[in-house]
Amino acid sequence: MTDHLELAIWLKAIAHPARLQILDLLRGGEMCVCHIEAALNKRQAYVSQQLMALREAGLVESRKDGLRVYYALADARIDPLLTLMSGAPAEHRHAVIEGCPCPTCAAVSLAEIN
Repeated sequence: MTDHLELAIWLKAIAHPARLQILDLLRGGEMCVCHIEAALNKRQAYVSQQLMALREAGLVESRKDGLRVYYALADARIDPLLTLMSGAPAEHRHAVIEGCPCPTCAAVSLAEIN
C-alpha cells in the first residue's frame, strides 16, 4: 500500500471527525469549499483549517476556478482505505443544500424556479 510514515501521517489526519466527514464528502468527486461548508454546517475558517491539515497530509488536492476553490482526494488509495475503516460512502455527498452558493446547488435551485 504505502510506506509506514505516509500511512501514519494519513491516519493522524483522518483521526479528526470533521476531516473524516470532509474525506467522505470528497469520495464522490471534486467539491467546492462553499459546498463543504454548507454540508458540515461550519464556518469557512474552520473548514479551511481542516482542509489545510488534509492537504498537508497529502490526502486532498485543490484547484482554483475564478474565486472558487475545489478540493478532491489526492490519491486513489484513500477511498479503499476509507471504505475499509468506515464502510461504503454515504449517498448524500452531492445532495443539493438549500442556501449553498456553489454552482451545483445554484443551478439546481434555478432549474426548480423555472
